[in-house]
Amino acid sequence: MAGRSDILALLGQKGIEYREERHRAVFTMDEMEEAGIAGHGRIAKNLFLRDDRKRSYYLVSVRPGMTVDLKALRHIIPSRPLSFASEEDLWAILGLSKGEVTPFGLLSDSCHRAVFVMDSFFTGGIIGIHPCDNTSTVFLRSEDLLSVLRESGTECVIAALQHEAAP
Repeated sequence: MAGRSDILALLGQKGIEYREERHRAVFTMDEMEEAGIAGHGRIAKNLFLRDDRKRSYYLVSVRPGMTVDLKALRHIIPSRPLSFASEEDLWAILGLSKGEVTPFGLLSDSCHRAVFVMDSFFTGGIIGIHPCDNTSTVFLRSEDLLSVLRESGTECVIAALQHEAAP
């Protein structure tokens, strides 16, 4: 499993520019907002999903304050009906706990069971994600994130996801 220091070392080895912001442990997007993290409009809200047969898993990154229509998403990916994966699956596949979901967790998915789905909102810009540690947020170019994930063998999909304001 990769940890914060492993992620930062990997980014350094690859010459990827990033900015790290340390903060108190945060588990939700509301807590991120309360912590006053700079650049919060570019911080990804990450969802770990599975299909109804527990055969396909997806880590989906969307912009903050938005919800994803899972019925619409299954047609975009395409997939069987989707729901949230269990905490047990999150730990078994990505080595992460609830509140720590991050695309960097896909680096621990040595069997490549999960697909990364990034909202096209982040394309060509900056994305903020945890480096497998929810006391830190790393801001990097979305293209650099995709490059690191693809090099590790992770399938990556960029999709224009339908958004609705969160209640």
